[in-house]
Amino acid sequence: MKPGILTILCLFSLCACGTGKYVANETFPSATTAYTPNGILEEVFHPTSVPGPSMRRMLVYLPADYYGGEDRYPVLYLLHGARGNENSWIFKGRLLETVDSLTTCGAMAKTIIVMPNLNQYDNDGDYGRSRCKGAVESVFEIDGSAEYAFAHDVVATVDRMFRTIPEKSGRAIAGLSIGGFQAIHLSASYPDMFDYIGAFSPFTRTIVKRGEHSDFFRCLRRRLDVQFADPPELYWIMTGKNDIFQPRIQEFLSLMDRKGYLHEYHESAGGHSWDNWEAYCCVFMKNLWKNN
Repeated sequence: MKPGILTILCLFSLCACGTGKYVANETFPSATTAYTPNGILEEVFHPTSVPGPSMRRMLVYLPADYYGGEDRYPVLYLLHGARGNENSWIFKGRLLETVDSLTTCGAMAKTIIVMPNLNQYDNDGDYGRSRCKGAVESVFEIDGSAEYAFAHDVVATVDRMFRTIPEKSGRAIAGLSIGGFQAIHLSASYPDMFDYIGAFSPFTRTIVKRGEHSDFFRCLRRRLDVQFADPPELYWIMTGKNDIFQPRIQEFLSLMDRKGYLHEYHESAGGHSWDNWEAYCCVFMKNLWKNN
């Protein structure tokens, strides 16, 4: 079966089943700042340097004592999947409850967590206040622009606005499904930017729409060679044994094994669902910054 046909069939399976379903009318929090037992959630708008919406929105979680001191903190960039946006990890992945619990018991180091929007939008009208997009629309509009903007706009904005550790050892990136695909490519394209990488049920191949930045997704193997010449501290791939993208994930793992790239693979029960992604994120966060 041709790769393109398999990808299309997988996408329609994802649309037809109930796993990974997002609420179409998700709304923004009513205030720009919200408080959790062990943290602060802020919304941040930032300009973009590529064609599309003039501004994008991201959510930033800060440790509860952030404004009471001068400490610098490592940053986890957490990416959503298709049919999602920057709200998804909070509304669907129960991120705030997980982080508060891990922080309370000391299982997780204090971390700034950034949830950007990495959907591709044509303009401000298409953006429509960070609207969620359909699965097929989300995937087949990928052209590298949102990813380029992430590396040049999101990371720069976060380092400018907050007391981060602005170096490889202080940055992690992880994502689910298409967000896992983006995490793989972003970490390979900017090997000096991220020391901790998590790909949760990742796409490993997709059709890239031609555009100014579509070269971003080319030459992955060559970029992996560069990335693993100075390997990241942690490179985890996690998926369910019944995940619809298992065949492609296994191909990617075979490549990693053949090349001798240092990584870990964790397989759970179940498939392409939030139950798994929530659990993967919890385990991943507990293992961040162990050597810092």
